[in-house]
Amino acid sequence: MSEQALEKLSCRSRRRVLALVLGLGVLIALWRLGATGLIDETPPLFAAAGRAMAETGDWLTPRVNGLPRYDKPPLVYWLMGLGYALPGDGLWDPLGSWAARLPSALSCMAVMLGLADTLLRWPQKHDPHPHWTAVAAPLSFALSPLVLIWSRTAVSDSLLCALLSLSLLLQWRRFADPDGQHWSPAWVVLGLAVLAKGPVAVVLSGLTLLAFGLLRHELGLLWTRLRPLPGLLITALISLPWYAAELLVEGQPFWDSFFGYHNLQRFTSVVNNHLQPWWYFLPLMLIAALPFTAFLLLGLAQIRRAGSNPQQSLQQFAACWLVAVLLLFTTAATKLPSYWLPATPAAALLIALSVRRRSPGVAIASGVTVVLIALLSLGFWLSGQWIPLIEDPEMPTLVNDLLASGLVLRAAGWFSVAGLLGVLLLRRSPIQRVIAMQLPLVLFHLTALIPIAELADQLRQRPVRDVAEQMLQQRRPDEALAMVGVMKPSLHFYTSTVILFEGRSDGALVNLADRLTHDQRRGWTGRPVAPGAVESTVLIAIDRGTSSKPYWQNLSPEVLGDHGIYQLWRLDRLRLQTRADDLMADGVTRDWQDPRPERY
Repeated sequence: MSEQALEKLSCRSRRRVLALVLGLGVLIALWRLGATGLIDETPPLFAAAGRAMAETGDWLTPRVNGLPRYDKPPLVYWLMGLGYALPGDGLWDPLGSWAARLPSALSCMAVMLGLADTLLRWPQKHDPHPHWTAVAAPLSFALSPLVLIWSRTAVSDSLLCALLSLSLLLQWRRFADPDGQHWSPAWVVLGLAVLAKGPVAVVLSGLTLLAFGLLRHELGLLWTRLRPLPGLLITALISLPWYAAELLVEGQPFWDSFFGYHNLQRFTSVVNNHLQPWWYFLPLMLIAALPFTAFLLLGLAQIRRAGSNPQQSLQQFAACWLVAVLLLFTTAATKLPSYWLPATPAAALLIALSVRRRSPGVAIASGVTVVLIALLSLGFWLSGQWIPLIEDPEMPTLVNDLLASGLVLRAAGWFSVAGLLGVLLLRRSPIQRVIAMQLPLVLFHLTALIPIAELADQLRQRPVRDVAEQMLQQRRPDEALAMVGVMKPSLHFYTSTVILFEGRSDGALVNLADRLTHDQRRGWTGRPVAPGAVESTVLIAIDRGTSSKPYWQNLSPEVLGDHGIYQLWRLDRLRLQTRADDLMADGVTRDWQDPRPERY
């Protein structure tokens, strides 16, 4: 390929590659997106808040189950709410999951297109097949185990990943080509990222640019081309108005919850028992790149080879991007797998750019990749040995159903095909071998992984939807609804009404009895119990493990239905209150009014 062709591919060729990447993105992210219900517990909280905005017209404060939800900024709720506001959503989205997951799915596709377009417009040196590289990088991103999960999960992590990634790609494009790229779009997108998940987007962007400038000894040039001061002003003008309005309306509770708990406390202390060792993200980095982890490590080892030309610095930029995520979240006290998601586009660039030319390192990485695929294939072929070890009390028939479905063996077949192609195409260029191994993994996702998720949905989430349906059918006027034991926010989502949630302990019974009288939230006001009144009973969804506890025995409930591990009870409130009084006499206390940073 001539130097001129290497610098810029033709517009027609670029459009064809982008169309191919878009088609792959549609298959990976959108195929059967709404075929399963929402998975407890976090996605239903996001979905319920987005739907509530569409139903109430209150687009300022996210609310779930009658309470404000301060944990995330509103952008993901706004996008979900737009989906729920479309006419006839109950017909084309009966499970309510398509509208909730669409922002995550579109985010995945946006990153794929952003990676492809950047590589097509600025082919990197020594790349004889830049159009193939522009396909391999998006596939490396989309096929990451983390991305396969979170691109179909109704939370804000995928949206943050997309907006931060697009902002960083625009920053690099401005640095590489100041005459062809304006400096402002990157800061606009960064402002949207702050509206997606908060100030962490600015921190990650700043760390990446600082590391990149130091690595290249070009902080001054970076500052001149990116114009961070007016850029951050644009970011603030886009993101801060909502924060100011929310603080004005909600006051101290919003400040304490969003900034105090969900940002500062998550970084400085462990919340929700998410305690992990300091090195947690190192193995997660390797797992998230499977089965192409060897190419990721090779890409990191190559970053010193980049020349002085800014247009040939994309591999260095990707390495700084990945390291910025690694350093920031390694220092955080609370660690979650989803925190690594913003690094996956950088890892994808490193994977694709590591194989631009044949070398002993590329040959070794290729061999290791084939071995990893073979080992994963072998693990799937031997699924009959380890699947019976799975124990999930919420899915007691999972082992038999999964073995009978043959889906795991189908997964083994696709991984075997990928490994075989890696061996048969030894004489082809390394990037073509990578793509040849990626395509069977796309089919694995479509024909095995998604059907396995649908099977799990039928076993785990379908009973909750059935309980919700029966609750709505059996509910009397003004009768309270509750769920004790295993707490599923999706029950609130599918009943579209306030559910009083309590756990398994004897204190949960005491709390429920008192809340039926005193709890107040939007859409629900507790009432004292009176014999013969219409509100003298409560509908309770209770799992069998909780119902077997001694303090739930001998209450003479009316069992209205059995759904999986759940039963639906109609329980007399006077009996419940009497049992609560007995427990309190024995020293059990109620604590439902104690401050809780995360409550629904």
